[in-house]
Amino acid sequence: MIAQSMKMAWKSISSNKMRSFLTMLGIIIGVISLVVLVSLVSGTTESVSSQISSMGNNLLTVSVKDDKGNPMKLADVTVLAEDEEIREAAPVAQSSVTASSTYSEETASIYGTTGAYADIQDLELYAGRFLKNTDVENHTNVAVINAGLATDVLGRMNVVGETVSLNGVDYEIIGVLAARDSDSTTIQNYEAYIPYTSLIRLTEDVSSNITSFCVSASREDTLDHAEAVLTETMMERFSQDEDAFTIVNQSTIMEAMESVNNTLALLLGGIAAISLVVGGIGIMNIMLVSVTERTREIGIRKAIGADRGTIMLQFLIEALMLSLLGCVIGILLSWGILQIISAAGDSDAVYKLSVSVVWISIAFSMGIGVVFGIYPANKAAKKRPIDALRYTG
Repeated sequence: MIAQSMKMAWKSISSNKMRSFLTMLGIIIGVISLVVLVSLVSGTTESVSSQISSMGNNLLTVSVKDDKGNPMKLADVTVLAEDEEIREAAPVAQSSVTASSTYSEETASIYGTTGAYADIQDLELYAGRFLKNTDVENHTNVAVINAGLATDVLGRMNVVGETVSLNGVDYEIIGVLAARDSDSTTIQNYEAYIPYTSLIRLTEDVSSNITSFCVSASREDTLDHAEAVLTETMMERFSQDEDAFTIVNQSTIMEAMESVNNTLALLLGGIAAISLVVGGIGIMNIMLVSVTERTREIGIRKAIGADRGTIMLQFLIEALMLSLLGCVIGILLSWGILQIISAAGDSDAVYKLSVSVVWISIAFSMGIGVVFGIYPANKAAKKRPIDALRYTG
């Protein structure tokens, strides 16, 4: 009986192709809105999460806002790493310089730090080495540069041992960082890392007073304990004034970002679901027209023995097929749209169909087909054979 009903439903849909397509259009647009919007949010979330994770999964960043006349020095930061909850600690100061060579010249971000910074931030070297504590102690003019600076200012990656000028001061390149995914974007980043003590001499923007440093926990699962220990240490140093400093927990940032993006995905999904409901109203409208047009057919079928359930099932299946066909077309178009966005986008985010969103779309479309198909189907099933056969339309 179901197979026969499906066959008759398909015949009705295919005999009115344009009307069927226009009926499905609301479902198609609704599914595209749902799948594309949620997939965009999901892809962006994964991209940002990946970039944050690349900075280190067990990272704490400390900023000193008021040193209370007791500024932190390099030795104070080094001492922090002696606690068992803290693996490493490194100061970091940033400034902007002009990086140049005989090949080219660019404005670059320069970071003054120590040897522990590479491990804390999980930096990967392409060639050479990172800074050592002896470089910091001796105020050595050495630099580690990123891939963008190497290729655009010096013309190639293999530049270890060569010299780069930073604000007119020559620095020996001792290492080149491997290119990261974020380096593939259209906005190129130029970065150089030099000993903290060397940066103090290079620019007046940085002093020997440490105002920012980063810390890594001994293990990822002890990050909260490391934060507690660090908070206690800083409170003791700055007279129990919690406003004198801020500690940013990397995992807290990740959790907050995921919460915001989940809320955004839910909101956008809800808005898109409204389009599906509107599409369902369109299906109900056309199904009511179809019931009216096929009144005599209903009368004949009832006259030769079709019961109310059979008639209702036929129209319900037709409404369901319209909704599911619209859903399938919408999913296929969504896939194409996401491929275009991924190919044309400037970011390194990859937007792909989420299996869970696809199944939600299918389930929602089926529900729309059933809910908005019940009333027309019931109306068709309730028609009396004698009245239906008299209908001349």
